[in-house]
Amino acid sequence: MMAKLKALVVGAVVLMLAGCVTVEPEPPVIVNGAAGYLEKIALPQGSAITIAVIDLDTPGVIIAQKSFDIARAPVPFKFTFPADTIDESINYGVVAMIQYQGQIIFQTYDRFPVISNNKFTTEVLMKAVKGR
Repeated sequence: MMAKLKALVVGAVVLMLAGCVTVEPEPPVIVNGAAGYLEKIALPQGSAITIAVIDLDTPGVIIAQKSFDIARAPVPFKFTFPADTIDESINYGVVAMIQYQGQIIFQTYDRFPVISNNKFTTEVLMKAVKGR
């Protein structure tokens, strides 16, 4: 009788422990860096920057975007994505532009790939818009 009771208690404890398994959520994907330019030009007061994570292969597809006023560059940035929203078939990249009074004065011309190439930190280099 005592052996049966022990077996029942051990069985109950094993079942309870099996129900206590903790599944850790997959950590988010974080892309960060800084966006700047090399020209020795001060930004006019009232300038704003837009930084975006885009699909490099599909023009016009913006994955995430941030815009805010700035006084100087380089400008640090950080994007956080739930891991389950990352599509392995997409070539992600970061682009940036600085505007003043509705006119783009600096922007990226090169590709700055992230995520797909296992690179999650990047320095985004903008160049002065020609004709300004």
